[in-house]
Amino acid sequence: MRRIAFIPVAAGIVIGITASLLVMFGNPGNMGVCVACFTRDTVGALGFHRAGIVQYIRPEILGFIIGALISAMLFREFKPRAGSTPFARFFLGMFAMIGALVFLGCPWRAYLRLAGGDWNAIAGIAGLVCGVLIGIFFLKRGFSLGRNRKTFMFAGYLMPILAVGLLILLITGIQFGKTPEGNPAPPVFFSSSGPGSQHAPLIISLIAGIVIGIIAQKSRFCTIAAIRDTVLLKDGHLLQGVIAFIIAAFVTNLFLGQFHPGFEGQPVAHTNTLWNFLGMVLSGLAFTLAGGCPGRQLILSGEGDSDAAVFVAGMAAGAAVAHNFSLASSGAGITSFAPYAVFIGLAFCVILGFTMRERG
Repeated sequence: MRRIAFIPVAAGIVIGITASLLVMFGNPGNMGVCVACFTRDTVGALGFHRAGIVQYIRPEILGFIIGALISAMLFREFKPRAGSTPFARFFLGMFAMIGALVFLGCPWRAYLRLAGGDWNAIAGIAGLVCGVLIGIFFLKRGFSLGRNRKTFMFAGYLMPILAVGLLILLITGIQFGKTPEGNPAPPVFFSSSGPGSQHAPLIISLIAGIVIGIIAQKSRFCTIAAIRDTVLLKDGHLLQGVIAFIIAAFVTNLFLGQFHPGFEGQPVAHTNTLWNFLGMVLSGLAFTLAGGCPGRQLILSGEGDSDAAVFVAGMAAGAAVAHNFSLASSGAGITSFAPYAVFIGLAFCVILGFTMRERG
């Protein structure tokens, strides 16, 4: 193995093992770490959608941001920056999330589902690769969201401050007044059943998130860049990290008795091959045009990148839209409205790809 790949491979091993351990500690099956699902749960916990089974502030994603901040400060890589077509990034984040919730998972979870024996993930991963390849087509022809620029120091701290604020809400369970019926009116909602009710202990989840945040920031771990750089730049060192991630999760699942191969009865998954594929085509394309997978976007927002923070905000909005407008899939399959949303998202990304190009 080339020396250059040591850090991504080490990161992939740690993240893969940690994700599988989080399932053992209580996270939903094959969902030790899923940025899309965990963002969706957090948005629901704040009341921005009404799906009662997916409402919980996930400490892991808060830890990603905090860990990335710690790492960036330690290695002097905290660089507040902003200003690169924020509204386009917002919509890319929204459609990336909608595609992920049609599939039921982000790229990280697609690989974790595969490592857990969920063969439905194969169609999703194929769709992800297809989406990235379409994105590369546009990148080769000059697609760009423009350059960001240095901005005020405080702007770079906004996402870490938000993460700490959400963590305080989760820990304290603060309540604001009472409902008309006289019951406590909390600002945060918690699922009593379903995936939102399944979670590892808070301290374990938070520590795991911070560790992953530190490692991912330093290693530049990214499931989208792994494919993009291999195809576009003939540089496979990030891909080696992703392969290590899958293998580590697979071996850990075997050891813990969490590997259950098959198509039917997989946790938080459906068997519609076509829409598993197309949902991730949309996500892969949107992530490629935005410059990184959802985990990478969270990490960038923790090291001061406000453009990445806008993308994350778009993902949060996409989670609310997906559930409020009945676009998100369930174990029973996709909804009747999901195909329209996916095609609208694909059309948006293609138009963006053809029209936002640097010339000369």
